[in-house]
Amino acid sequence: MTSPLRRGLPWLAGTALVAVLAVALAPFIGQTPLSLARVFSFSVPFAENIDAQIFFLARLPRSLAAALVGGTLAAAGVVFQGLLRNPLATPYTLGISAGASFGAMAAITFGALLPLGVPMGGVAGASLAGALLAVLVVYALASARHSGLSTTVLLLAGVTMNSFFSALILFVQYLSDFTETFRALRWLMGDLDVAGYQPILGALPLIVIALIGFAWLARPLNVLSLGADAAATRGVDVTRAQRVAFFSGSLATGAAVSVGGPIGFVGIIVPHLVRLVVGADHRLVLPASFFFGAAFLVICDVLSRTVMAPLELPVGIITALIGGPFFLWMLIRKRTL
Repeated sequence: MTSPLRRGLPWLAGTALVAVLAVALAPFIGQTPLSLARVFSFSVPFAENIDAQIFFLARLPRSLAAALVGGTLAAAGVVFQGLLRNPLATPYTLGISAGASFGAMAAITFGALLPLGVPMGGVAGASLAGALLAVLVVYALASARHSGLSTTVLLLAGVTMNSFFSALILFVQYLSDFTETFRALRWLMGDLDVAGYQPILGALPLIVIALIGFAWLARPLNVLSLGADAAATRGVDVTRAQRVAFFSGSLATGAAVSVGGPIGFVGIIVPHLVRLVVGADHRLVLPASFFFGAAFLVICDVLSRTVMAPLELPVGIITALIGGPFFLWMLIRKRTL
């Protein structure tokens, strides 16, 4: 009899293939049509090849950023849902995104530059700094009176930090002028209009570290879903698993938000859709969610560029229009089960 893990491997391979195809094909879709032969032509100098410039300097970095951000947020959503044992948890539940958004708002409004090196300076660096502040505060609160992490305190601290940083964001907006406010609001809606490969390369090492933590968590999360006590009796170091889940998920969320802003719903839509197909085994759900999340956000970004061309919508609007009805459907479905 075939095991559920083996039966899910074709679906995992399928999601990986879809992600690769989405990244490869998305740069050819846009208001300006591109010729495949001209894009990869070596007979025309790159400085004179408009098709190649559009492909490699504008659209390909954007597709890669969408894939990286979408995959990371989807995988982080799986981890936080497993850590908190809450199917409605998202990468933004614990206030990490709100902290990152506050840091970005401060950089946009006050021109803050953080000493984090060129790749992650400016808005991206300030966003990461804000995320780090939120992580430290939430972790300190959740571990103050426990040997491990209290999931109840994590949720309460996350809600509190979301409200606190939202108030600070409104305060910074009040102090900013019209131009700064417009730029900040667009960033808060989710914006994948990256300038070249630098933001991607800056966030990539952090995301790789987070993904290594996710790979280690695949088996412990399966047991943690039964509860901390049940996991401990099965030989899982619960405290260690909780800490790895919290810090790797937070690192992934902060890095993703620093590149694309707080793009909503990816971290809750994708994990549940993947579970409907491959089951609940995190050894399948985590990688499949990463690949499907990458493809999903690339497709949403293409829609944001083309659905109202030449006007370009923030990608967060597209994910919200898709995610809102899905979220309501999921709530109704759970109520009727």
